[in-house]
Amino acid sequence: MKILVAGSSGLVGTALVDALARDGNRVVRLMRPGSSTRKEAGKQGVGNAASQIIEVNWNPTTCDLEGEPFGTDQSKAEGADVLVNLAGASIAQGPWTEERKALLRSSRVHTTRELVCSLEKMTAPPKVFLCASAIGYYGSRGDEALSEDSRPGEDFLARLTQEWEAEAVKAEALGIRVVRTRFGVILEKRRGALPEMMRPFRFGVGGRLGSGKQWMSWVSLPDVVAILRYLIDSSEVHGAVNVVTPEPVRNAEFAETLARVIRRHALFPAPALLLRLILGEMADALLLASQRVLPARLQKLGYRFVHPELTAALVAILSP
Repeated sequence: MKILVAGSSGLVGTALVDALARDGNRVVRLMRPGSSTRKEAGKQGVGNAASQIIEVNWNPTTCDLEGEPFGTDQSKAEGADVLVNLAGASIAQGPWTEERKALLRSSRVHTTRELVCSLEKMTAPPKVFLCASAIGYYGSRGDEALSEDSRPGEDFLARLTQEWEAEAVKAEALGIRVVRTRFGVILEKRRGALPEMMRPFRFGVGGRLGSGKQWMSWVSLPDVVAILRYLIDSSEVHGAVNVVTPEPVRNAEFAETLARVIRRHALFPAPALLLRLILGEMADALLLASQRVLPARLQKLGYRFVHPELTAALVAILSP
């Protein structure tokens, strides 16, 4: 297959591009102005996989897939089978000033809008559009079990995610199958949330956040990549899909499990008031929010998780 990927230099994008290329797919990275090429990023692929990856210049402000420095890019993008959109600035880099919120919104909502605009310009657009989203869609919901059919939340992240998904859904008018992948907390050893979570434990001051009773819905990076590949091939799937394991845990349990796996103690809770003083609104949305999200659609489809259980997942992820 020929697969276009936006946001290919991030945590998920890097892993997905290499996995798709290793499988023999032709992968086209959509490169925004100022983006690092694979050579600059030091990512050359594995074996012959590097030859399967090409880079196309894409200007989100004009829906343009042509121009320097990569040559006749429209011809490279035309005829693709799938578009995967993983673009979006990190929500964990705070504080959430109004300027930062505007960036978070534009990097998701505007970028997705312009991707759909680019699809409209193509003579032969992809038949499948997988667009990243997040379980922030649901807001903080206490102990409520949340499936893809649950109502959305009302806080900043919930509203942002609803706008984000609404732009992706517009591609359906082009006859494209659209899948909105709502990611939970993605666990990976070197990038993303896990290294930041581990940092306090390394210095002997790790512990639960706030009361520790809030639910945390997580998924390993290998599962994320496997799920995206699974959804590409599952022609009957469209709409929202929760990309989380079937075993969410409370924050206190996560802290205790992580401490045990890395052989540290979880003795120093971080008070909610302190987190709010340091991080403001971001603390409530990212660290103290309770989201007990379940992968109802994936389970119905029969997807088998690589890492369904937290202890085994952390051991596998953190092994040398």
